[in-house]
Amino acid sequence: MPGIDQNLDFVPLSIAVLTVSDTRSLEDDRSGNTLAERIAKAGHRLGDRAIVTDDIEAIRAKVKGWIADPAIDVIVTTGGTGFTGRDVTPEAVEPLFEKRMEGFSAVFHRISYDKIGTSTIQSRATAGLAGTTFIFVLPGSPGACKDAWDGILEAQLDYRHRPCNFVEIMPRLDEHLKRGKLKA
Repeated sequence: MPGIDQNLDFVPLSIAVLTVSDTRSLEDDRSGNTLAERIAKAGHRLGDRAIVTDDIEAIRAKVKGWIADPAIDVIVTTGGTGFTGRDVTPEAVEPLFEKRMEGFSAVFHRISYDKIGTSTIQSRATAGLAGTTFIFVLPGSPGACKDAWDGILEAQLDYRHRPCNFVEIMPRLDEHLKRGKLKA
């Protein structure tokens, strides 16, 4: 049965939150606030937080900066996952993935379907791994952020979660880089 093993110590992560919006500021960013509150409540640290416009280069530049920052373990973006002309977050972030996390989108849509029905297909939520940084690309609504955090991320970013979680594999995420250095 999946759940938290209370015999293990919690391992706090540093999580950066990026809101993608042409209209939001930190004061009225309900989705970013939702994520920041849940990150803190879970015991993690908000490593950084920013808002960028719906622009591929601006989004990609901020995410690349966080990927390169060894102090950031996880990046969560919110906004820009729909189908309008301004929705470009997946296009900005997916090329940075070294490994895609197909299961995240599938589970997110299952959870979302239970709440909003077939409207869930209007989201292009995605996730992947870039270097040693996990990246989760969420829709811009507070409800979607709650669903993703409460239904997936809170457990998978908790070292105590069984049968497995992302935290326990973090020390091995750069094995391919180490192997390359040994061969050279």
